[in-house]
Amino acid sequence: MAETAKIRKLYTFVEETHADGVKELKKPTRKAAAAAVFKNPFVDRYEENLDLLYGWSETLGEMLTQKAVKALGIEPEKVESYGKAALVGEKGELEHCAAILHPKLGKPMRDNVGGGKSIIPSAKKLGFPGAAIDVPLHYKDAAYVRTHFDAMEVRLPDAPRSDELVLIVAITDSGRPFPRIGGLTIEEAKGEDGLR
Repeated sequence: MAETAKIRKLYTFVEETHADGVKELKKPTRKAAAAAVFKNPFVDRYEENLDLLYGWSETLGEMLTQKAVKALGIEPEKVESYGKAALVGEKGELEHCAAILHPKLGKPMRDNVGGGKSIIPSAKKLGFPGAAIDVPLHYKDAAYVRTHFDAMEVRLPDAPRSDELVLIVAITDSGRPFPRIGGLTIEEAKGEDGLR
């Protein structure tokens, strides 16, 4: 039987923007993030094979994406943007973040947000309790939709401890408030290649 992640804490965050600058929005823009804090199985040692983390990312990714969608209170198909990030404590390596983010996390995220053709942007960082990370966000079907170039800052007051990893999934129900820098729009996006 495969080892499972030893989760210490789960977090869910919702950010609503009702005004930006001097203008108020008719409908708030909303972002949600869900995070899992868990024991790093590779502390203080080099391991060539990181398959264990690949498997955990599938399970954790599905759970966290579902939590984020539920926090926004929308149907999965209504998710417009997504992103992911990971923090590793000082007894781990950045490659542990890469292992939890990249090979297997995309499928459970896309399965729980009604699809997605675009690359899921990511960030990784060596951190400590209270360290912040900006989770990058892109429109889920076409990465070049500029209205959705954004990020959500996530900070956990007591994680990661030196022997922990943190996985974060973030989603939105819209783009930035009052976008006006031009470029490809959602209506123009074909969503065929994940870019345009």
